[in-house]
Amino acid sequence: MSEPRVTLYGKPGCHLCEDAQAIVAAVCAELGVGWTEVDITTDPELFREYGEQIPVTFVDGRQHDFWRVDPVRLKKALTTA
Repeated sequence: MSEPRVTLYGKPGCHLCEDAQAIVAAVCAELGVGWTEVDITTDPELFREYGEQIPVTFVDGRQHDFWRVDPVRLKKALTTA
């Protein structure tokens, strides 16, 4: 698999992050797209920037969503040129 196209920023113990992780994993698996997860608690700058918005998703390096992940919207972002 190539470089991850989706990055999910979150933190342990966040139920919205867990929900987002399941959706991102399912959509990316269906499309054969790589994804990665970043724990914002390991980086004070990330925590400061995204602490109130998590989970935050990026697609191809650009912010896509925060708080919730809509699987239809994510799929569209990954399949539209």
